[in-house]
Amino acid sequence: MTRTHWAAVAAVVLALLFAGAATVASAGDGGDSGPRTPSTDSADAGFARDMSVHHQQAVEMSFIVRDRTEDEDVRRLAYDIANTQANQRGMMLGWLDLWGLPKFDADAEPMAWMAGTGGHAGHAGHPKPVDGTLMPGMATQQDLDRLGRLSGKAAEIEFLQLMIVHHNGGVAMAQGCAKLCTVGPEKELAEGMVAAQRSEVELMVDLLKKRGAQVRT
Repeated sequence: MTRTHWAAVAAVVLALLFAGAATVASAGDGGDSGPRTPSTDSADAGFARDMSVHHQQAVEMSFIVRDRTEDEDVRRLAYDIANTQANQRGMMLGWLDLWGLPKFDADAEPMAWMAGTGGHAGHAGHPKPVDGTLMPGMATQQDLDRLGRLSGKAAEIEFLQLMIVHHNGGVAMAQGCAKLCTVGPEKELAEGMVAAQRSEVELMVDLLKKRGAQVRT
């Protein structure tokens, strides 16, 4: 693992966190970039809800692999993902509070807010949810159980393969928000997610290669 690659990933993550922290209070006021309070069926609210769930699973997977390997590179990556996505999840749930909107909407179909991108997830180039999952890139409970049973190199490979798919699904969702969301800070956060997660995917592909494994298709 090159220091340059780690430094690049860290720089993107830190910039994203600082930008999010600096703008979280202004998310309730869209300024010139959108309405003051998004509606509950808006892309802004839908993205905040769905990506919060998506991020929570990434945090869960990161904690699982942290306890299943002693590899410094994988443990560092897992820590970075867990820390970053837990913070971002807090921002998005905080925005929903600021907007006076529920954090969960049992009546809303997951990913319905992405219809404006040309189709729901699984169409128009977006990853398709599989095996009963609700959003693109999400691991199944069977995937999580399997990861929890593995250790060492096998756990590292399983985690990296699952997280690459997870990140690619997250990128598609963030791109949808960057196009459809109307609140400036949320659009900026989504754009930052795209850059950060793409960078981490490149890193994870390299880590897989070093372990003689390939990206799962």
